[in-house]
Parts: sequence; C-alpha cells; structure tokens
Amino acid sequence: MNIQDLLNRTDRFAANAGCRITEVDTQHAVAEMVVTAEHLNGGNVCQGGALFTLADLAIAALMNSRLQLTFGISNSIMFVSSAKEGDHLRAEAVSVADHPKIPSVEVRVTNQEGRLICHVTGMGYRKAAPLPM
Repeated sequence: MNIQDLLNRTDRFAANAGCRITEVDTQHAVAEMVVTAEHLNGGNVCQGGALFTLADLAIAALMNSRLQLTFGISNSIMFVSSAKEGDHLRAEAVSVADHPKIPSVEVRVTNQEGRLICHVTGMGYRKAAPLPM
C-alpha cells in the first residue's frame, strides 16, 4: 500500500473533514477539499481549523512519504484571505529541509483561482520506527 492510500484510509479526522491526499512523493504532496457549509464559521467563511487540517494532511503525507514514522512537532499558519462555501482548496506541501530527524516543509493553500488562502510551515520529528501499515 502506498502512503497516499494509507493516509486517506487511516487519517479519519481529515477524511471526516472532507480532506483527501491527491498526490505524494518524497519532495511534495497535495491534499484537496471543497469548502461546504459544515466548514463555515460565524463570519460565514471557512473556519481556520478546517484550513489547518487540510494543510496538516499534506504535511503528514510529505513527511511520512519515506514510510518512516514522522510526527509534527511545530506548525505555524498565516491566513492571507478567506475561503468561501464552494471553493475548491488545494494544499501543496514542498520539502524545505529533508533532515533525517527533523524535516521541515512549507504549504501553500490556494483556491480554484490560484488565490493564496493561507501559508503554513511545519516541522516534524522522524522516529526510527517504520510507518505502521
């Protein structure tokens, strides 16, 4: 089983939020979701936690792409513009430093028009254990 299929099956929180990994290799990963009414906050725009979940799934896919168990240890999110109901969001994670123990990535979440919604940086801790299959 590849990492894309594995995480789409086992990351139940992300799946329940409507997020799905669509691409992954050792240098980049993409996760996507469509903003629904369930993602909206009191201001009628996509809630920040939904955006973070999408970006975090892309981070997890990239950091675990070598099938070595890696957990997030630090993330930062900068909201640039709002996403609205019906927007198709794409989170693309790219490797910044593929350190054997402490990898780091950057994620750009954009909408269907290519407009930047948020920018996320992430750092992980890569364990000696293989990713559970």
